Amino acid sequence: MNLDQVVMAPLITEKGTFVGEKTNQVVFRVRPDASKDLIRDAVEQLFKVTVLKVRTIKLMGKHRRRGAIKGRRSDWKKAYVTLKEGDRIEFFEGV
Repeated sequence: MNLDQVVMAPLITEKGTFVGEKTNQVVFRVRPDASKDLIRDAVEQLFKVTVLKVRTIKLMGKHRRRGAIKGRRSDWKKAYVTLKEGDRIEFFEGV
């Protein structure tokens, strides 16, 4: 697996923004089969920062229904990445 395929997207939410301001963390949506070491290497390579800690959580896909058709969304994984003091990742620069 390539390191640029591990991190799928940043999660820009109210909780993620609050955590980022308080504890210098960034929240990413990552591949479900990615390990913490792989996530650490991918973030350090992509954003040129130093990662201190990675915490992950697996989230179950929600059950959805459209008329008589029942379905389920895919399971996914979220990673809270703690950065070294002084390092930052800005997603909305110049706004």
